[in-house]
Parts: sequence; C-alpha cells; structure tokens
Amino acid sequence: MNRILIFSLVLISFSLGWAAEAIKSDAAAKPNILFIVADDMGFSDAGCYGSEIQTPNLDRLAADGLRFTQFYNTARCWSSRACILTGYYAQSVRRDNFPREDMGEYGQGGPNAGGEKGVRPRWAELLPMYLKPLGYRSYHSGKWHIDGKPLENGFDHSYFSMNTKSYFETTDHTEDGVALPPEKADGSYYSTIRIADYAIKYLKEHAAKYPHQPFFEYLAFHSPHFPIQAMPEDIAIYKDRYKSGWDAIREERLERMKKLGVVNCDLSKLDPATVPHWNLSEEVLRQKIGTNEVGHAVPWDSLTTGEKEFQAAKMSVHAAMVHRMDLEIGRVLDQIKAMGALDNTIILFLSDNGASAEQIIRAGGHDPSAPLGSAKTYLGIGPGWASAANTPFRLYKSWEHEGGNCTPLIVHWPAGIQARGELRTNPGHLIDVVPTIFDLVGGKQPETVAGMPVPPLPGKSLVPVFAKDGTVKHDYLWFCHDGNRAIRMGDWKLVADHKQPWELYDLSVDRSETKNLASAYPEKVKEMEAAWIKHAEELKALAMQDLPQNSSGKENADKKPAAKSVD
Repeated sequence: MNRILIFSLVLISFSLGWAAEAIKSDAAAKPNILFIVADDMGFSDAGCYGSEIQTPNLDRLAADGLRFTQFYNTARCWSSRACILTGYYAQSVRRDNFPREDMGEYGQGGPNAGGEKGVRPRWAELLPMYLKPLGYRSYHSGKWHIDGKPLENGFDHSYFSMNTKSYFETTDHTEDGVALPPEKADGSYYSTIRIADYAIKYLKEHAAKYPHQPFFEYLAFHSPHFPIQAMPEDIAIYKDRYKSGWDAIREERLERMKKLGVVNCDLSKLDPATVPHWNLSEEVLRQKIGTNEVGHAVPWDSLTTGEKEFQAAKMSVHAAMVHRMDLEIGRVLDQIKAMGALDNTIILFLSDNGASAEQIIRAGGHDPSAPLGSAKTYLGIGPGWASAANTPFRLYKSWEHEGGNCTPLIVHWPAGIQARGELRTNPGHLIDVVPTIFDLVGGKQPETVAGMPVPPLPGKSLVPVFAKDGTVKHDYLWFCHDGNRAIRMGDWKLVADHKQPWELYDLSVDRSETKNLASAYPEKVKEMEAAWIKHAEELKALAMQDLPQNSSGKENADKKPAAKSVD
C-alpha cells in the first residue's frame, strides 16, 4: 500500500508539474502588451506624423510597424482613459457627462452619471482584470485619472503621480498605494523620467521573477500637458526653432504630412475667436504672466516683436517635453529588448486628446522672473501653438472637431504584424482597444459581474486592419464632451460646438473640416442627428443601470470613490 501510495503521489506530482509547465508555456506564448499614452499631444507632434520635433524612438516604432491616420480619442483626459481601460464609451460607464441640462433633455442622467468624478458601474471592469486569468501580470506607471485604485482593479504594481504643480517636484505620488516622500525641485526629479523609471523597475522585476508570464505595461505620461516645463538641456535643442511662428510651422508640417501620406487635405484656418470657456481672459493673462502673452490664435504677423519672442520660446518648451518623452520611451524599449521580449510585445502609442489651448494658472502660480519652462513657471502653449500641434485640423482638446479628438496611433509588433512602415486609413476609436487586445490574447468578458449582466463591447477588433487596410467597418463612432458633440458615419461627420448648429463634413475629401455641407445636405443632417440622439439614449440607459433609486443622489455605500486626479 505504501509503495502504491508513494507511486500515486509521485504520479500526481508529476502531472501537476507538467500541467503547470504547460500553463507557463501557453502564457509565455502570449504577446506582451505595452500601452503608451501621451497627454495633450497634438496629431502632428511626432516626427513620423510630420513634426520637426525629434522623436527617433517613435519614428523607429512607426518605421517597423503601422501608423493609423484616422484614429479617435474622446477629446479629454479622463474620458479617454475610461475607453482605453474599459472598452466602453465614457458616458456609458459614467466617466463623462452627456450635454448639460441647458443643452436639452440629455443631462447628466442621475447621480454621478458622468464627469471625471463619476463612478463606474460594477460591470465595467478594467482591462487587467480580464488579463489576469490569462496569466498576465499588469503594471501601471504615471497618470491614472479613472475611478478606483490601480491595485484594486487588477494591476500588480502601480506608480501613481500628479503634475498639478510642477514637472520638477511633487508632493502627491504613491507606489502600490503607499505615499512616497515628496520630490523637490532640486534637479533630481523630472516627472517624465520618473514615470519611465518605475516602468523599467517593474519590467526588471518581471524579468527576474515572472519570466514565464506575459506582461501588460500601462505607461501613462503627463507630457506634454500644461504647465509646459522641460529640462534646460532639452529646451536648448529647440531654442531658435520656432521664431518663424505658428503660421509657418503649420505650413511646414502640412507639407511633410502630405509627403508622408498622413493627410491629403487643406490647412484649416486659425480660429481667433474660440478658446476654452474656462481660460483666463487675455487681460488677466497679461497681468499674471506679462504683456507678451497671447490668448487667441491670431495671425503671427499681427504680434509685436516681444510677443513673437515669448511665444516662440514657449513652443521650444513644448517641443522639449515631447522630445524628452520620446527619450524615456526609448529607455523602456531598451529594457524590453534586454529581456528578449521586444519582438513579441504589442506596442501601442497614442495621445488622450488633441493639443490644448488651455491657459490657466494653478498651484503655486506663475513667477514671470523665473526662466521660462522652469519649475516656478506655469504656462500653456495657447491656441496659436495648439493649432500648429494639431496641424492640419481645426480646434483643440475638448472639442469634437478633428483637432480635439484625432490622435496619432502607432502599432508595433514584429512577431505578429508583417507590414513595416505602412499607413492605415481605417477609422478606429479607443473603444476598439480592448476588443483588439482580446482578439490577440484570447481574452473575453464574463457574462456577469457582481450578479449584473455585462453589456457587449461597442468597439471592434482592429486585428484584420493590421494585415489589410479598410477591413473593419464601424456603423458609427459617437462623441460628446463638454457640450461639444459629433457622430461619424462612414466618411460623413456631423459635429457641433456647444450650442452652435450642427456642421456636416465629408472627411474623404475634407479632413480639416473647412467646407460645411450642412445647408447643402439637410436630410443627411437630420439622419445623423437622429442617430446621435438614439445612441445617446442607449449610452444613458447603460449609465443608469445600477444607480440607486433614492432621492439623496448618493451612490451605494460599497462604491469605490473616484481617485483624486486632475486634467
């Protein structure tokens, strides 16, 4: 009996070991995932999309991968992150508002049913929760800006940092939920570098302890979000580059973009009247910053000599921030390469919204006597340079025109994508990210979460597009933020600015939205408006599903509070 028992135990042990090795082998065959998100980076800010900014690492990823030319975000930080990590439109998971009550019947739709402080429905889990059963370990480094806490939502490690005050110091950053000592502006800390440091730290630990498991690294930089602050050696590279002004830079970028095949359209006109409604007035900006600040996108030649010098210097800081982010991406790529994992790592790079025209002053304020771009300054690039960063598109972050919601998207995966250096014109949206990753790694959603049915994902896998352009069709792509709204159906786009009338564009010939066809095609406007309303109602119904039915307007007691964050 003892011999039989011992033999049985050995056999069971061998079988369990074999099964464990099989699981390891299967997990190891799955691709790793590196998802890189820039913050407020314009459509044309990377060299491979037409910029004069040096981005050699992004350019190499593009040369060895794919560039999408018609990919969309939500036009704002927190709503884009909700789409990326849940796979749903932000409104349906209560992470952005419907149009305000003064816009008509589509108000917030209930307590916390929208906005950056909204709490997701229980069924809206984050991507790492779905990857964990497949053997993935998930790591987060940088900006968060979604409700809940990373480690409670499937991440194994998280470095969370804020940039409300300065890129050179922080008093609000944590690792795995534990507060870290404050970082002072003594030259030892720069946010973009530290975010990469922690990503590399987690990848090194992964290589040492979990070499048989695939990883998901969510690398979320603050850069180049305001305040525009950069390291002096990076600013020096671009010191005199922008003295020709934003009009000339827009023309130069458009020419390069056409040669690259990224766009084939006219340059949109500057919009000197339109700025974010929360911006400081030009009078206040001049009082707080100086007489050379400019609050609107006016022709460059209309500026004084002092204004031109000051504005050119600001753009050199923005360029330096993008340049530094690219260098730090390079360090992360070097680590993945050192792990022997670069070929089988799916790398996606994009921006959460278009370049920002915001000009506000937070935290410690702005010291006009401090070197421009240093820790004591607090500036934004303003509407003029935001227009250049978004070349050739109209408007900026928070608008649903192309300048607000179009992003560069680079996809790199040598082991799985044969195409090298090709463009993809197939329209896509952040809601497609989760279905695409599921398709690649064999993931899927559960039918229920916390006893609630899980709605179907609205996006589509873009895997067929990796092989051939134009192979994935969307019936529609829906947009809404801060009262701005849009819907794209085929090549038609219906878009409106706050309370303004609908505008209609044929994007097949007019990506820069310069020829409003609303008066020429009134029936098309009615058709698409009806579709926008229909889908708004569907999203609102999802957002209302598990809200408490009481008059207090409070969420259920067991809801997780929104993580503290900023735009």
